Amino acid sequence: MATPLVSVLMAVYNAEPYLENALRSLLQQTCQEIEVLAVDDASTDGSLRLLQQWSDRDHRLHVFHQEQNQGQAVARNLALKQARGEYVCMLDADDWLSPDALERAVEVFRRYPHTDSVLFRLLRYYQQDGREEVYPTPDVECLTGEEAFRLSLDWTLHGLYLVRRDIHLRYPYDDSCRLYSDDNTTRLHYLHSREVRFCSGIYYYRQHPGSSTSAVTPRRFLYMMANLSMKRTLEQEGVSDGVLRFYEIHRWHNYLGQLWLYYAHCRQFTKEERNQLLSQFRSVYDTFSRRLPFAWVYAEQWLRWRTKKIRRKVNFSLFSFNFKLY
Repeated sequence: MATPLVSVLMAVYNAEPYLENALRSLLQQTCQEIEVLAVDDASTDGSLRLLQQWSDRDHRLHVFHQEQNQGQAVARNLALKQARGEYVCMLDADDWLSPDALERAVEVFRRYPHTDSVLFRLLRYYQQDGREEVYPTPDVECLTGEEAFRLSLDWTLHGLYLVRRDIHLRYPYDDSCRLYSDDNTTRLHYLHSREVRFCSGIYYYRQHPGSSTSAVTPRRFLYMMANLSMKRTLEQEGVSDGVLRFYEIHRWHNYLGQLWLYYAHCRQFTKEERNQLLSQFRSVYDTFSRRLPFAWVYAEQWLRWRTKKIRRKVNFSLFSFNFKLY
């Protein structure tokens, strides 16, 4: 096949009920110059067989298989190494695109040569009742990379987009933890984009109870470790003090949220899990700079307010940590 225009990365793990819909949405795109790089991450259902069947019918679908489950980041990076397209995006195996999504995004790149990332229009699809909900985006035509980075920290700007391949190759998926790998990657792509724009192509984002980031399990607290990984990457990148300080305030607020979440749900964890999580909280706390004095003052007030609401539900104080907040 001639060199494709767009490469789509797909990590697949036990996605058999949704996979055909995702593949159909890709292989029936109005932009035909594409390749789909699907990595089966040691699925135990019929996902791999289904991928191979579709690959036999359409050679634009390339299938790879991992013998051991290693998580989305590793799977996507394997696909990324094989990507040949000028532009790259990802599609989760339970989501899908509108038929013209890739064409609309490519049109924006062609119209604005300094654009490096183009966001799809995002629709949340609620599986239980079939409801669709538009994800609101800023009412602007164009953002600088730093503006997009800042807006992505609280997901005012979502993370589903088409990006130039050279940027994605420089910043592959963060595989330091099994969850939230695409969060860090998205923010680095935005930060290093000259311009970030929007298109009318739709990404349908399936919402269902089985989501790995909706349940409160010990894995949920990998978020603070992903945040720490992002901080270290930004330091290595030599970003401006303003960007790093802005991210540290964001990371501190996330840390507080994770701490509150732990105390609200810790009784459902085993003793070993609690000890491991508390150790993580202490180690991450030590990575914060004392250059954020107002954040520390805010922290104590916030924690005390939150603690009043949950103290009756737990047997120990939120302040049992030997931490000094300021």
